Amino acid sequence: MVTAEPSVRDGLIRLTVVPGWVVLAVAILVFSTGLSLPLEYQFVPLLASVVLFGLPHGAVDHLAPTRVRGLSPTVRSLAAVGVLYAFVGGLYGLFWFVAPVAAFALFILITWLHWGQGDVHSLVALLGMTHLVTRTQRILTGLARGTLPMLVPLVFFPEQYRFVAETIVGLFGPSTLGPAAAAFTPTGRLVVALLVAGLLVASLLVGFVQTSRVGVSRRGWYLDAAEVGLLVVFFATVPPILAVGLYFTVWHALRHIGRLIAIDPRARTALAEGDYGTTLFRFARDSAPLTAASLLFLGVFYVLVPATPVGVSELVGLYLVFIAALTLPHVLVVAWLDREQDVWTDRPALLVERTHTNHQV
Repeated sequence: MVTAEPSVRDGLIRLTVVPGWVVLAVAILVFSTGLSLPLEYQFVPLLASVVLFGLPHGAVDHLAPTRVRGLSPTVRSLAAVGVLYAFVGGLYGLFWFVAPVAAFALFILITWLHWGQGDVHSLVALLGMTHLVTRTQRILTGLARGTLPMLVPLVFFPEQYRFVAETIVGLFGPSTLGPAAAAFTPTGRLVVALLVAGLLVASLLVGFVQTSRVGVSRRGWYLDAAEVGLLVVFFATVPPILAVGLYFTVWHALRHIGRLIAIDPRARTALAEGDYGTTLFRFARDSAPLTAASLLFLGVFYVLVPATPVGVSELVGLYLVFIAALTLPHVLVVAWLDREQDVWTDRPALLVERTHTNHQV
């Protein structure tokens, strides 16, 4: 699961992890001064994610299942991923037209699980956090990490969160949230806050205890706790539309791109040589065709929605619905990668080092 080449691992951290730390820390410092950013500018990272990391990070899914096994893609493997996206993504897309409020709630749940899933891989396979030993620990950590971008903004910025929800739902009918509106009441927010705090404290506490039990260094645990602290402060300080856009682009998507680079032999070689330009060019080249195709489908989606999007907020809302439809099959592809790379097995991270090329990541 963990690459045997320190130069590749270090390069991936510099290229796909450090930028997220820096951008989030700078945003915290800026907004801690009391800065107020007009709403239209808060959409910029989400709009940029159409071509910068966000949408493209899932546009290499057709190559991932074979690359992780050290194989070349075949017509069968490409068709399998295509059918998965068409069937699963299509069904979920139709669900938005039938029950938009339920579809929005499902979007939050799927993204919660998926973004937590992505963080767990980064923690155990790249950052080498040896305190995350068991499957139960990793699941708990994934659940806790996923609450940060999905639920912390609801606690601290309920009105903006509700605005986004009603804008998206309003594309498919009345913008009322029905029973889901209870989440935005003081009681609902308190319940959400307790859930988030409980999961975060539990995941860190279990990890701390595990360091003593298995006798490993607490360095990884300190980094885990530091990332959690950074993310909590970030989502509690930065307006949610801007915060989620930045997180999606420079944290989640960029870390997943690092995972894809690690299973591309030529990109790995370029990275080991410090050639970041070639490394990123290969990813850009691989992701370009399906990113372009996705933009065409987004145009079709624009025509199909009952309420024609007007203004930046509704256009971004449409984009988020489209991303939601793509996320569900993307989660299944990532789950396949997780299975191939032993992300959820009861084995110590970093000690699971396979020498076979097909399974190195």
